[in-house]
Amino acid sequence: MRDTISMLSIRTRLSLGTSALLAIPFFVSPVQAQEAADAGGTQPSNEIIVTAQQRNERLQDVPIQIQALTGETLQNAGIRTSAEALSMTPNATFDQGNTYKSTFITMRGLTQINNADPPVAFVIDGVPQTDQTQLNVNLYDVERIEILKGPQGALYGRNAEGGAVNIVTRMPADRIEGFADVQYGNGRNFVGSAGVSGPLAGKDLLFRVDGSYSHFGGLIDNSYRGDKSDFIDHDWSLRGRLLARPASNLTVDLRAEYGEYRAASNYYSAVFSGDPNDFVDPQFNLPGFAYGHSLNLTAKVDLDLDFATVTSITGHTELTQNNRADLDFRNPVDSPSGIFGLGFQAGQGQDLDLKTTSQELRIVSNGDQALRWLAGGYYLHTSRDLRTRGFVDLDGDPAQIDNTALLFANKQEANSNNAYAAFAQVDYDILSSLTLTGGLRYDEDHRNQLDVVAAVRRRSSYNHLQPKVTLTYKPMTDVLVYATYSTGFRSGGYNAPSVAIGEFKAESLQNYEAGFKAQFANGLLTVNGAYYFENVKNYQYFYVDAASASQIIDTIDRVHIQGLELEVIARPLPGLDLSGAIGTTLSKIKEDAVAEDIGNRTPRTVPFSANMSAQYTWALTGDATALVRADWQHIGKKYWSADNAQVQNAYNLVNMRAGVEIGGLGLYGFVKNLTNDKYYTEFVPTKYSGLDVDLGYRGRPRTYGIEARVTF
Repeated sequence: MRDTISMLSIRTRLSLGTSALLAIPFFVSPVQAQEAADAGGTQPSNEIIVTAQQRNERLQDVPIQIQALTGETLQNAGIRTSAEALSMTPNATFDQGNTYKSTFITMRGLTQINNADPPVAFVIDGVPQTDQTQLNVNLYDVERIEILKGPQGALYGRNAEGGAVNIVTRMPADRIEGFADVQYGNGRNFVGSAGVSGPLAGKDLLFRVDGSYSHFGGLIDNSYRGDKSDFIDHDWSLRGRLLARPASNLTVDLRAEYGEYRAASNYYSAVFSGDPNDFVDPQFNLPGFAYGHSLNLTAKVDLDLDFATVTSITGHTELTQNNRADLDFRNPVDSPSGIFGLGFQAGQGQDLDLKTTSQELRIVSNGDQALRWLAGGYYLHTSRDLRTRGFVDLDGDPAQIDNTALLFANKQEANSNNAYAAFAQVDYDILSSLTLTGGLRYDEDHRNQLDVVAAVRRRSSYNHLQPKVTLTYKPMTDVLVYATYSTGFRSGGYNAPSVAIGEFKAESLQNYEAGFKAQFANGLLTVNGAYYFENVKNYQYFYVDAASASQIIDTIDRVHIQGLELEVIARPLPGLDLSGAIGTTLSKIKEDAVAEDIGNRTPRTVPFSANMSAQYTWALTGDATALVRADWQHIGKKYWSADNAQVQNAYNLVNMRAGVEIGGLGLYGFVKNLTNDKYYTEFVPTKYSGLDVDLGYRGRPRTYGIEARVTF
């Protein structure tokens, strides 16, 4: 009965959402389309060029469902982080929880887990980011973001089961240019960024230097401590880039970025009711915070051989994060019995040290001939050291973690991983309107873990062959339909030493997808959509054992996931841009060792999500223009755990931004979460937390402020 009612609810929402989206095209009458074309208006995504398949292609010509956000779109929407960017994509969520830098990406039902690989390939300027602490990045001076939905294992390899996120920062310019952007809002929220670019030696040696800084006093009250639990003391980064052309067919692109931060962490609320719709403030006594730094180095070399381009991308990352937080998430006044009723409070801490080095070498055919191909190889070395401690909290001081007499959990592990891959893809135009694409990738991981405390070492290897086949038919220039069979793979690995489930299995899936892309009225109307079905084996999820301060990864034997996606983009009038999208993710546990979970939805599933945007720009006087934009995001019911016992109600986020631009100066006002909707970005029931109380991680309430931007 529950499934029947739920399915009817999904169908009702899908019908309403589809009706709303399909209403957009009726705004585009033939007369309006002609007027817009005569006025020079173009459809927002019409000319976007993406590199989703490692070559420059027009967005609408790629047989993949892609959300492409240009730097201009990010600026107009006030998007400042990758988390905000993904929230613009139905069937994708980007939640915060645990430490300051920890994030939980879920795409098409595949979800992020702590201390393990993400479910999507996350790439910045060609370099994969392999740890969840690397995924929520500050966006400034960005050329575009490409969000690819569905398995992309053939080209992106391991961890691209749910899709891929490709962030491309701006290239150095051949003339002096720059920008400065400052915004200030409630909660003493300050965000600033600036950059400059230009030539050092003509057009053969160019540079770009940019950076960002943020500070936030916080908006979420701690009812016991009387302070703000979500503060950011500082988070800054500085990036430099050098582009050299020593020969007409050779380009060398060097990039370095360094950043530091100190901010709030683990600000969970103790939810005594066990209801994920009971929104309460944090009440812990031991302050939670994290601090750390990161260094990223990238070297990209392109050699044009006329018939093909050879590309080498070398990346190196060093990252540290030290985290201190409460463990029982209560205080001695309101909960004098302490954790598990043992009469004492408890604290926790983790120290992470991560180093990665990657090397990719590929060759891509040039031109748009009937036969197009690419091939390459990839290597990744990861060193990940993690110390986890749980301690008796006597006085609320995080420094107690260093008192060995107070420790009741002390784990220290050294993990290393060597990953190898070889890949190839061929596109062949059987007819001028019919293209067959075949891709193949082989991934192999060699994992090694040392229990530093017990001096015990474990080793395992995981490998997988990932094929992909796509048939694309273009009956006319601006219309294509496609059918795809693709696969995905997420490596297995080890939990922390002494955890009951020592090793977790590799996850794999098969995806069947049919979709279309179409443009009408000289590109003023775009309609894209797809249906997908995924068969997942060893679906990975995690839970916590608070008593041993352990985060445990386990697997569900088999899961089926299916869904629909529909996107509509239109420019009915010059200056007016409308867009909307809906997505469904219907997951079902088919086989599992926990019999009562069979038939349930998978953890963190949102069966229905949608968004709509409207932006209008118009000329004022002289070179002055005005801009008004509104974005609406609907996040449907969220099933937090495999038993489906805790379900968070749907909520809506409304963001608005308006401003005036005069030449190179822009002044704006903005508000995010206008209706001040309450929600948790993570909810952990006692069954999965190992505690004696449920935990909720509060989402950010309404924020508002002003912004000034100068470009030259």
